[in-house]
Amino acid sequence: MFHHFHPYEPFIKSNTKKIIVGTLPPPRFCTKEYKENDVDFCYGSQDGLLWKSLDVIFDLNLEYKNTKEEIKKRKDFLISNNIGVCDIVNTCKREKVDASDIGMRDIELRDILGYLKKFKAIETIIFTGGNSKNGPEYFLRQILKKENIEFKQVSKEIPKVHSFIFDNRDIQTISLTSPSNAANRFIGSNSFYKEQKKINPNYTTFDFRVEQYKKVFLKD
Repeated sequence: MFHHFHPYEPFIKSNTKKIIVGTLPPPRFCTKEYKENDVDFCYGSQDGLLWKSLDVIFDLNLEYKNTKEEIKKRKDFLISNNIGVCDIVNTCKREKVDASDIGMRDIELRDILGYLKKFKAIETIIFTGGNSKNGPEYFLRQILKKENIEFKQVSKEIPKVHSFIFDNRDIQTISLTSPSNAANRFIGSNSFYKEQKKINPNYTTFDFRVEQYKKVFLKD
């Protein structure tokens, strides 16, 4: 059984307004057996599309190599845009050593409500995925249910929006289409994507993400 732990502490500052919430980075980030273009920071997998999307949206001129300079670029961007990262899983065990959420066992969650209470400027949670089992939204729903906190749907359009009241604040959640390539099949079945593909045969699943992420990350 592989012990999969989160190698990064939450990246949150006193003025952080939005937090990106996923589960765990790929297991190789625990063992530090990085791929050639991985970056040793949150969402630094060379296969992930979050930073690649943000790079396009904000013209960050990121490079995909494991250097202190590239880590600093990502941290500086988050700080300047009042964005944090606080993945919801602390540790888990796996029979198969991969990054799938469904394969997680004996899961230990982080105290996400504790972070919300400590960092009072946070007003938006951005999930890197929807409500599939063992996804970040799935776990938050479980936490809120235990605390008898109502999780209200605000919009059922993609990306779906919910809200809940905690610490006398209205916290909004937005569920992005996952930045993992595993979500490409889901995107391919999306009616909006199909329509855009008919209009422009060169339209890609990456374009779909960039358009969606732009609406979320550029929103005040």
